[in-house]
Amino acid sequence: MTSAHARKDLLSKTVNAFHKTLVAVSGGRLGNSIGNIPVVKLTTTGRKSGQARTVMLTAPIHGDGRYVLVASKGGDDRDPDWYRNLVANPNVTLEPVGSSGPVPLVARTATADETAELWPRIVIEAEGYAAYKDKTNRDIPVVICEPVG
Repeated sequence: MTSAHARKDLLSKTVNAFHKTLVAVSGGRLGNSIGNIPVVKLTTTGRKSGQARTVMLTAPIHGDGRYVLVASKGGDDRDPDWYRNLVANPNVTLEPVGSSGPVPLVARTATADETAELWPRIVIEAEGYAAYKDKTNRDIPVVICEPVG
């Protein structure tokens, strides 16, 4: 890992920790959305450690117990750790900030056809994702989290 990557990762983890703290201290009144997009707490199982790993993310498309997440990592050339964790173990929990608690879900990478259908909707909800896509040569994974069973 380069020092630039290490700095980016440290900044990302610091911002995420601040966000978790803001949500906790405010009882979910602050930090529960970014613009009109709800914030969720995604908990995966660490692919190396086996430990629970929680990250704050936005869910630009959601409804009927289904959540769509974008593994953009701000347009970085690497996939985010949370994405690599759920590829290794797709059983996750997701808690919309301000909800009654976490919900068990199964996560999967959207197919190419699903991504082609979802991407325009994602960019309408959060145009920043288009800029992230322009910053990287990597295909940004779209993740669909659905109820177990």
